Amino acid sequence: MPSPPHALAVVGLAGTGKSSVTRQLVHQFGYHPVHFGGFVTEEVKRRGLEVVQAHEKVVREELRTVHGMAAMAILGEAQIAELMDAGKLVAIDGLYSFAEWEYLHDKFPLRLLAIHVSRQLRHQRTAARPVRPLTAAELDERDVSEIKLLDKGGPIAIADHHIVNDGDPTELELAVAAAVAEVWQWAERLVNR
Repeated sequence: MPSPPHALAVVGLAGTGKSSVTRQLVHQFGYHPVHFGGFVTEEVKRRGLEVVQAHEKVVREELRTVHGMAAMAILGEAQIAELMDAGKLVAIDGLYSFAEWEYLHDKFPLRLLAIHVSRQLRHQRTAARPVRPLTAAELDERDVSEIKLLDKGGPIAIADHHIVNDGDPTELELAVAAAVAEVWQWAERLVNR
């Protein structure tokens, strides 16, 4: 039986597997994706720039200058509302700041799922990924920038569910399935209050 409409935001640093988790939420559990990082890449492309770390960083910071620290939540609110109004489950890929969590938490039934991976393993994974690879130095710089300038640590720290993604894909899938079962129980309790 499907869960009542809610949003499940996948949070974590670069290279933790947020996109893999979001794909599983979509394909296995029927969530509809809202990719917060997509707002940044769309704007980079709209400006005619190549989608690389340096351009994404500039655009991400500019969007926050214009819209505040809740920028991606503000840009994604209408899409989330439309999906939830249609009775859909929403998977937010890449909620970045504590302000975004506050903004959405006040408007939608929302849970946070934090994905964790050691820095060394994230260095390996991001260097090997086919799309938007990062060197170890680029990853470290991005981590510091996102924690200091975007307040990314807040949503990770207060997440409702935490998964360490340092094993094989099957282990991650099982951990995500267990977290989803807990989230669906929470959503049922909200409806039955």
